[in-house]
Amino acid sequence: MSRNSRRPAQRRGALVALAVAALFAVSACGGSDKSSDNNAGGAVQEGGTLKLAFNQDLFGNLDPNQNFWIESRSIDRNLADSLTDQDPKTGEIVPWIATSWTVSPDAKTYTFTLRDDATFSDGTKLDATAVKTAYDGIIKLGPLAALGATYLSGYDSTEVLAPNKVQVNFKTANAAFLQATATTTLAILSPKSYDLDPKERALGKFVGSGPFTLDSYTPAQSAKLTKRKDYAWGSGINTNKGAAHIDHLDVTFAPEESVLVGSLTSGQIDVAWPRNPLSEQAQETIKASGGKVDSTVLPGLTYNLIPNVNGVLGDDKVREALQKSIDRAEWAHTVFGDSYPVTKSVVDSTTPGWSDQSALLGYDAEGAGKLLDEAGWTKGSDGYRAKDGKPLEISFLTNAPWPGWDLLQDQLKKVGFKFVQKIVTPAEITANANTGKFDLTASYFTRGDSDVLRTFYDTSVVKPGAGPGAYSQKPETAKELSALFAAEISEVDTAKRNAIFEQIQKLAITSGTLFPLQDRAQIVAKSDKVHDLNYTAETFLRLNDVWLSK
Repeated sequence: MSRNSRRPAQRRGALVALAVAALFAVSACGGSDKSSDNNAGGAVQEGGTLKLAFNQDLFGNLDPNQNFWIESRSIDRNLADSLTDQDPKTGEIVPWIATSWTVSPDAKTYTFTLRDDATFSDGTKLDATAVKTAYDGIIKLGPLAALGATYLSGYDSTEVLAPNKVQVNFKTANAAFLQATATTTLAILSPKSYDLDPKERALGKFVGSGPFTLDSYTPAQSAKLTKRKDYAWGSGINTNKGAAHIDHLDVTFAPEESVLVGSLTSGQIDVAWPRNPLSEQAQETIKASGGKVDSTVLPGLTYNLIPNVNGVLGDDKVREALQKSIDRAEWAHTVFGDSYPVTKSVVDSTTPGWSDQSALLGYDAEGAGKLLDEAGWTKGSDGYRAKDGKPLEISFLTNAPWPGWDLLQDQLKKVGFKFVQKIVTPAEITANANTGKFDLTASYFTRGDSDVLRTFYDTSVVKPGAGPGAYSQKPETAKELSALFAAEISEVDTAKRNAIFEQIQKLAITSGTLFPLQDRAQIVAKSDKVHDLNYTAETFLRLNDVWLSK
């Protein structure tokens, strides 16, 4: 399909949610340097209820230590605080509950000094003992805290040095831990929360220290929050570090883009927050009604295709040909519109540690054809290639049809690949991905650190049964990547660590471990009465500064 024969994707299926076990479940969110003040210079007005609609609440879990879903984490960010925060403009780690910290040269010991005025909404003090209880409690969750266990990889203990000083110890180097302390995953809950059954916590029966408290939560239907009037310890990235300007947040869930847009333009909601980028038509409708649209690229894993090298994609030349067969500019501009960014690496461009690998991602159908010829795959009259009577067929796992997959199918056919979309349930995707019953699948994940690659593609950690990353590499590549991952997680010097990340990104592409499709843009639409709606570094909702015109 050429750019001139573009097919508009007027109604998109969901980006494939590859829920491959708790560890590999999809979580889209992250990375913004934008604020959304619709009335710059206007006087802030106090009070009111912000009505916001998300697309989905797929897992029905609000516990920040357990969940990984963007919508849940956006709610959590306003209920529970973390030791640090991450500047969305620079990626720098800034003070929050911790006012200062030191990191040992071997990245095994982190010491934090805490502020002494933060409290949980039940009145309990957020002190060093609370931090120890939280981190120990996350470890005790086991597989229910798959992300937390990863962010705390190598965890040994947390020591209370003083009421306002805590030391976190690791058995092995964990240079990514400081950034992890800024995430909702390592948010700190009241010590009593860790005595609750995890299922109770999932339903919101925990206590946090955030600027809001949870009034009610009905999975997949609604969540209602009320501000804490005594909140006075906002993160360093907030303009307003005290109590929120709005009184309440009312969240609902609407799976269809048309419902989100209709609810916003009719005034039923103030903010429409879809999981997938809004269509150009929807954006124009919102703007015509006086609304505003914000767009930012999230940090973390690019939306990547993931191969199983134990099948037809085990041939190095076939994987190299596949890399050359994807026209990423056509993909971005056909599926999402002319202004959509074209991906340049296996992590999104807003991710600290990102490097431009676009020279390795150029579209070259002729080159792909030559590689397949060399590998013995001959093109037949039907346009597909075969070898020894066997077609060059790639089985692709997906849980729904989508114009994007149709476009990819067309692109691959040009060089002779037969791309077969295998539509199965999310549960079947998980089972097949865990057991290696696929040729190709796809996923993405959000984190404000390129160490996110290690989480899913370090085969010294990710074993069969824990997602498709375990099947994505030949032994020689796995060995080389694992060595690079070991080097980056041990390196505390940012420049040196980023140089290692550059090598990792390059190798992931040249080895055919990952096939980047697109950077992930978060598009949020809002009415003209919403001001200063800001985001965290991982593009979660941050309510501290938002206010409403009366």
